[in-house]
Amino acid sequence: MKLTFSALIFIAFIFCASGQVLAATMTIGEYAKAPFGQVLFMRHALAPGTGDPGNFEMSVCATQRNLDDVGRQQARDLGATMASAGISFGAVYSSQWCRCLETAHLLDQGVVTPLPGLNSFYQAIVPRAATLQSLRQFLAGLDNAAVPVLMVTHFVTISAMTGMSVSSGGAVAYDIETGQAVEIIF
Repeated sequence: MKLTFSALIFIAFIFCASGQVLAATMTIGEYAKAPFGQVLFMRHALAPGTGDPGNFEMSVCATQRNLDDVGRQQARDLGATMASAGISFGAVYSSQWCRCLETAHLLDQGVVTPLPGLNSFYQAIVPRAATLQSLRQFLAGLDNAAVPVLMVTHFVTISAMTGMSVSSGGAVAYDIETGQAVEIIF
């Protein structure tokens, strides 16, 4: 059996002595061939600005920071890249924020289900501890042998769960059993 250099690096970090992965990456093509983890966390596409306006209402998109035309095209392009790589997900979940829901729909990877555990606690609109606990409980109920699920969420949620930072449209594959995470490069 012949292993590529990237496959050897992948194997090396899986079996590191400390059991913790400090930094690792995988291309979207490598992920498609050998998915790592049960979850692909993706940050919403480009939505210019930071945080949300003071008059934020979850059910009113006009009161939120939203995707712009560049962000919408970014989401479509990311979805097309995933489709051309042959990636499929068992389910697609999204934060209830409009920028995440729109990203998830534009990715065109399946029916999108809002999941409160993916909501942003950046400005304390929702409580951090309770939101993360809800997400952890949901993840604990996932079938470890099933096809990975896609979760479109926010910087703070991805960072809290994986210890990794990603830019708009960035993704992190996450293993719910080990807590290990790998940044996915599109």
